[in-house]
Amino acid sequence: MSTSPRAFTLSDFDFALPEALIAQHPAPVRSASRLLDGRAAPPADRIFHELPALLREGDLLVFNDTRVVKARVFGEKASGGRLELLIERVLAGNEVVAHMKVSKKPLPGATVHMAGGRAAGGFDATLISRWPDADGPLFRFALHGPAGETPWELMERHGHLPLPPYIERQQNAGHDPDEAEDAERYQTVFARTPGAVAAPTAALHFDDAVLAALAERGVQRASVTLHVGAGTFQPVKTESLAEHRMHSEWYEVPLATLAALERCRMRAGRVVAVGTTTVRTLESWARSGQTTGETDIFITPGFQFQVVQLLVTNFHLPKSTLMMLVSAFAGYEHVMRLYRHAIEERYRFFSYGDSMLLERATSAGRRPAC
Repeated sequence: MSTSPRAFTLSDFDFALPEALIAQHPAPVRSASRLLDGRAAPPADRIFHELPALLREGDLLVFNDTRVVKARVFGEKASGGRLELLIERVLAGNEVVAHMKVSKKPLPGATVHMAGGRAAGGFDATLISRWPDADGPLFRFALHGPAGETPWELMERHGHLPLPPYIERQQNAGHDPDEAEDAERYQTVFARTPGAVAAPTAALHFDDAVLAALAERGVQRASVTLHVGAGTFQPVKTESLAEHRMHSEWYEVPLATLAALERCRMRAGRVVAVGTTTVRTLESWARSGQTTGETDIFITPGFQFQVVQLLVTNFHLPKSTLMMLVSAFAGYEHVMRLYRHAIEERYRFFSYGDSMLLERATSAGRRPAC
């Protein structure tokens, strides 16, 4: 007798995580972080530099080459009240879209003074409207620098790297003593295309030695771009997953990557996605046929994957859309067992934490043989 697929709710993706396991700093060496090999049960505890030996000649490793920008800018209103902008994306001309943290939000038409304001060598920002519509959660600003600088130039000069909210260090107006370390370690070694406000963290473990070992083994490489938005940290607030409104992010799959994917298919290689952002990009392209555009794809158990066979990913927040994605990919029960193992073995969690290697479950919920 057939049974209906399980209907998952938000509570299914909750788990108790000791606060001490939330990584506040990166590992001393990128590839010295731990790697939980979760392709089969029981899992194997490894070190990340062992990853090349776990892949095959002809596999295709796909990275997200987005670069985190200095999108966090501090300033004040004309009244003197302090505010903070987190610039989510740059629009045409001198306009940007941003999150705004302030005690009382200014009205459209108001100008706020960032990094001291234009008269003091910083820049001014005029509020135009909410975004993407009149009830949108973000705000559209026009930026005005002293020499007509672009928003990219103003962020680079006056902004600060936006660390995730669970990294609880001093982050006020750039006086974090660890800012220099973060400037290097919260970027991947192949970050190329600026536009993200959060790093594709699974890729933070790769260094030149691992990349050289992958090449020596015959593992091919390709890249996509998805500019990670701050929405990746927004909690799911509805118990029913169907009621959750997924944030939208811009992506691109280059023609060279499309060709690499086809060659991988022809040689019966496996597509290995580095990070959930790469999964979302590839599966968005597979569903829509669009090589560039906006995606708000929400991957939950029952999703039919078309491209990715293996996934390198970090450990994610309870009740997050990323927990739902990895559960859809490798099987809910299997993933929850892996998380219990990781907590028992004191793996480090979230952006600066450790990683795991997952294999896509079959339609019957079993993982294919390695």
